[in-house]
Amino acid sequence: MTIRDIAQLSGVSVSTVSRVLNNHPDVSEAVRRRVLEVVQESHYVPNNSARDLVRPQSDNIGLVVRGIGNPFFSPVIHAIEAAVEQAGYTLVLHQIHSGEDEMMAGASLARSKKLRGLVLLGGCCDYRSETIAALDIPFVCCTYTNSFGTLAQDAYSSVSIDDQMEAYRAVRELTARGHRNIAVLLDSTCDHSISQLRYKGYCRALEEAGIPLDPRLVEETGTFDLSAAYEGARRLLNRCDDMTAIFAIADSMAIAAMKAVHDSGRRVPEDCSVIAIDGIEISSYTVPTLTTLIQPADQLGGEAVRILLDMVEGRAGNRHVLLHTTLRNGESVHAPK
Repeated sequence: MTIRDIAQLSGVSVSTVSRVLNNHPDVSEAVRRRVLEVVQESHYVPNNSARDLVRPQSDNIGLVVRGIGNPFFSPVIHAIEAAVEQAGYTLVLHQIHSGEDEMMAGASLARSKKLRGLVLLGGCCDYRSETIAALDIPFVCCTYTNSFGTLAQDAYSSVSIDDQMEAYRAVRELTARGHRNIAVLLDSTCDHSISQLRYKGYCRALEEAGIPLDPRLVEETGTFDLSAAYEGARRLLNRCDDMTAIFAIADSMAIAAMKAVHDSGRRVPEDCSVIAIDGIEISSYTVPTLTTLIQPADQLGGEAVRILLDMVEGRAGNRHVLLHTTLRNGESVHAPK
């Protein structure tokens, strides 16, 4: 696939494609969108300059972060940076929005920076062989794995928690206290990513406790943003008078939900318990302290780098590591009245 192919498929000139790829302003938004769609669909990676072909091998390790505003990623990034520098390599950080393609971003970064290897922090869970075709260096998926895709296990590496199992554990904490009207606050029930996995864990916990799934208690926000989580929790509170607990799939969403409970004139945990997964630093300073399953951020980042450097330096091949959370018994969960 060449730039001429992209131009032909897009119905524009080669120079127009070049201006789009170089982010020149003199291209209409409609044309820019059409060209970028073709680039994404064809997995085209631009060759930035001829000198890339003769540049000596670098010591660069890439890190693509998908989800700029995710507060959980900050300590993971620090752990990755420390491990890379300790091993004598240089970290090249690139951040993208949650709706962007991390594989295309990684392939482009690998070409332009002559990367030895790549860590993808946050991403989709539905890779296929064609998804990774443009990426010809070792890579590790950090905080997620290919739960919904068809990519062979030996074609990639991952370090993550078992999102479905940890969500199951969180909801079981609520059912063990006697809660039966348990809501879930999440991004989406079918996003082929972490949100869907945690929803499956929620459903499994309810089923094992003999609690029928109530669609009224399922609130999809379409995003992890605080404002959306707050509004989602308000909707739950308005339509579910019998709700006694909320399982939020992320700490940030839980914090927004706790404010929604407070603003509705109710109390956490006396009127509504709240539990989540992540363990971001700020969640230990909420009032009351959030009960959450803490992800091992340092281990996630450090293990991702160890796996990657073992591949880069020829010591081992692809492998997958599952880590476990630790329950922090805060003050946001209480037996229902």
